[in-house]
Amino acid sequence: MRTQRWLVLAICATSIFLVGLDTTAVNVALPSIGDDLGLATADLQWAVDAYTLVLASLMITSGALADRIGRRRVFRLGLALFAAGSVACALAPSIGVLVAARALQGVGGSMLSPVALAIVVGVITDPRQRAQAIGVWAAVFGLSMAAGPVLGGALITGLGWRTVFWANLPIIAIVLALTFRFVPESRAPKARRLDLPGQILLVALLGAIVAALIEGPRLGWTSAPLLAGYVLIAATVAAFIRVESRRDEPLIDLDLFRRPPFTAAVGGATAIFVALNVTLLLGTLYLQQARGLTPIEAGLVTLPMALAATVCAPLSGHLTGRIGPRLPLRLAGACTAAAGALLAGLGDRTDMTVLSAAYLFAGIGVGFANAPITNTAVSGLPAARAGVAGGIASSARQVGAALGVALAGGIVADVAPDRLAAATRPGWALVAACGLLILLVAQASPATAPATPKPVAERSREPLSPPR
Repeated sequence: MRTQRWLVLAICATSIFLVGLDTTAVNVALPSIGDDLGLATADLQWAVDAYTLVLASLMITSGALADRIGRRRVFRLGLALFAAGSVACALAPSIGVLVAARALQGVGGSMLSPVALAIVVGVITDPRQRAQAIGVWAAVFGLSMAAGPVLGGALITGLGWRTVFWANLPIIAIVLALTFRFVPESRAPKARRLDLPGQILLVALLGAIVAALIEGPRLGWTSAPLLAGYVLIAATVAAFIRVESRRDEPLIDLDLFRRPPFTAAVGGATAIFVALNVTLLLGTLYLQQARGLTPIEAGLVTLPMALAATVCAPLSGHLTGRIGPRLPLRLAGACTAAAGALLAGLGDRTDMTVLSAAYLFAGIGVGFANAPITNTAVSGLPAARAGVAGGIASSARQVGAALGVALAGGIVADVAPDRLAAATRPGWALVAACGLLILLVAQASPATAPATPKPVAERSREPLSPPR
């Protein structure tokens, strides 16, 4: 039985690897995609953010749907949709088709990340083993995000950018077969109703924010379309708060944000992925366009990040299980800030050892951040809502990824290669600021390790917000 629990973790972690890989591997492919399809920087941003935006928007609903109709069932459907989206991406003849296919991948991915975490949490119930398992899960996710440029660069250099998507198919086939054989079906004891009004408003809100950030540099921040966008964002925020506060079972329970640890986990997840994706996108464009490196050479420069994320994430899970999340989060914040500070004066001839050191610190930051953030978010909710808990934490990550890509793209929009290095400097300041924010998040996180869980019957009666 113990062996099967860890096998289930391996199966779920492999699916997470795919979700993370397709978030970042495409970054290193962007110059090749742009050359092949004749695209501008803003169009290339949509090729990345169409995926992350859909992921962020649908994860909570996918988690709630899995709690209702079965986690294994939704997990298998997500694998099938992810495979279909990968095929469509590989065959895409234009940017419109590619963006639509990336969105389909995002729908499938939204059924993998939170549901996989809920399956793991349901199978591994001991709090210390769960923290370690989440550390492994976070290690795989961090590795996929950090290793994406390396693997993507290798595939692109050999066979072209479309190979990045074809490579998903054999992995999906293996995971799907193992899921049928080893992953047990599970549901929440009391599944929530789906919140369609809240879901529609969340998609509209995130879409409007990302669209404004991507199109702002091209259209002008005070242009009529952007001014209308600001009004739409404000109106959507007001409508979302009004709708969610009046529903018995909202998409996002706003009372959860009254709990400092939960709010800290969501803020930390967003910040670390803004920093990661700003680093990846600006680094990719700088290395290939300003320094003239090939995709594989650019990917190899980021290798220290992949190695650091892989080594540090399990250690972070171990520390979180033994002493609590504060120390790992402090290490994550300090290293992320150091990564941004190292590149604050980036120039056309900056030594590659400086870049490698910055990527090393970024990888340490990502590695140490994921486990305590995930554990804090999941531990802050009743076990019966594990799918929704995973969805909120994972959505915060993908919101950060989408915002990071949009912000980074806006910083270097329409910048000539010979001016690219200097243009990226505000982005590195943003990375350093994210690190400082994570240091603040550490102070709001629990100071001790996870406690032994209460009986299920007692947990189910606990309020979701503090006594008033």
